Amino acid sequence: MTQLLVPSQTLDSFLRSYEMVPSGWAFAHRYVDKVTTMPTKPTAKSVASLTKARKLDRVALLERVAELGSINAAAKAMGISYKGAWEAIEALNNLSEQPVVARTTGGSGGGGTQLTSHGEKVLALMRDMEWEFQGFLQAMGRGGTRFERFYEYFQVMRRFNMKTSARNQFLGQVTSVVKGAVNSEVVLDIGGGDTLVAIITNESVDVLGLAQGMDAYALFKAPWVIVTTDEGLKTSARNRLCGVISSCIEGAVNGEVIIDLPGGKSVSAIVTNESIRSLGLEVGVPACALIKASHIIMAVSA
Repeated sequence: MTQLLVPSQTLDSFLRSYEMVPSGWAFAHRYVDKVTTMPTKPTAKSVASLTKARKLDRVALLERVAELGSINAAAKAMGISYKGAWEAIEALNNLSEQPVVARTTGGSGGGGTQLTSHGEKVLALMRDMEWEFQGFLQAMGRGGTRFERFYEYFQVMRRFNMKTSARNQFLGQVTSVVKGAVNSEVVLDIGGGDTLVAIITNESVDVLGLAQGMDAYALFKAPWVIVTTDEGLKTSARNRLCGVISSCIEGAVNGEVIIDLPGGKSVSAIVTNESIRSLGLEVGVPACALIKASHIIMAVSA
């Protein structure tokens, strides 16, 4: 398939964002053959090079297979070897949830090759993808503003597409990382004057690449949150997020308590009905959420 050329300074982030977009783009991305960088400030020449920077046009190959019903005939029509064509088809099949191309052997017709229904969908998406990127790169050639808006959109979408079982998820900026002999203390500024401190292993810090100034997520489950109405209460929990209860719903045994923080975010906690009653938890009551630093899971965008 056509190579994709993107500004070198944002290549890694761009591709990570690209995979998170909830559309056919993420689906088609698995079939991109190669990605290269282009100058930070695209020129008309670099944009025009898109049509020349081809290792193997997989869109054209699939189109020829669909038209001619044979990998051999498709390879000849494109002026490439049968081996090269088949390896490209094999790679597409391996990257797909379902086969893109199916081969039949023997029979009165001597066998042949055809696109599966899934393959037809892939081909349609790849055509659309190439068309959209042509327009995108042309827009980049007219100036950086269009790309900046495009890239900003992907950054926003990345934040909205992480799914976990942890009810509480906060995006923030790492303000410090202090390593110890085994574990590290990571401080995350989540905005509104609130911070979260996590204790994770040094290995996790290295694997995630955590460093001051980078964006990261803090996740913790609602049952791990302790709720108190005593703002001066001293505990071993390192994290204290205080606000006002906006929701308190009792269940059969446990209840859900949501505390709105001054910065506009909220914390969810699961506590027993007995605790709700004994603490007098109800909407409008000031309360604090206590979370142990060891209960916070750190994450970064892949």
